[in-house]
Amino acid sequence: MNISIIKEYNENGFLLHVAEFPGAYTRGKVFPEAVAKIPTEVRRYELWCGLEPDTTFCMKFVEEKKSALNVSDADSDVLFESEREPLTREEYEALKALCLRSADDFLTLYSAVSDKSKVLREPRDTFYGKCPSTADEIYAHAAGICGYYFGEIGVDAGNAGDIAESRKAAFEALEKTPDFLENKIFVGKDGEEWTLRKICRRFVWHDRIHAKSLYRLVTAAEGADALPDPFCFGKAAFEYNMTTFI
Repeated sequence: MNISIIKEYNENGFLLHVAEFPGAYTRGKVFPEAVAKIPTEVRRYELWCGLEPDTTFCMKFVEEKKSALNVSDADSDVLFESEREPLTREEYEALKALCLRSADDFLTLYSAVSDKSKVLREPRDTFYGKCPSTADEIYAHAAGICGYYFGEIGVDAGNAGDIAESRKAAFEALEKTPDFLENKIFVGKDGEEWTLRKICRRFVWHDRIHAKSLYRLVTAAEGADALPDPFCFGKAAFEYNMTTFI
């Protein structure tokens, strides 16, 4: 299996994206730390999608961007070269299904938390404000980006309903837009480039960041059996037979 890696970095850290698995990512304060996490991230993503693992793979770094953002804290604005290409209907339906599945799984995880207002960690400042410290706050943050993401590509979509309902409604609004499969490039409010392909990847990426945080915080406090594990975050690391870097 060939794995294409996009690297966002600066002097404070690294954020690596796996192009073949939209939303898969690793972070690290130093480059080797972020690279070392890739096999486990890929394996957990495969399990989440119900894919059989390929026990050998080759990692190829295909793009990089030196960023002014706090990439070690998962701030990102990169647009992959592959995300500039038009979509086929089949590609779109697959990406939409992935985004909707991710929202459903996030809702499953959040709904199982017994005390949603319990403080799980000390609040700290991040690039988007105070870091959410309760299950309610983590969920509200994850659910609240739907209107923002779609708004960046000119689609009027709000955040009504739960995370799954609002995302489904947003895709329905998108599909009323003429020529949405052209995957046009939009420049957002902060000068960031956006396409439909990118927001699909960003939905899954954003869900994974905050679902992983919620899962780890709750199970650390209440035990491994406290929550279901729809994203497979609790699965053991998978040992690949060979990893090659190009």
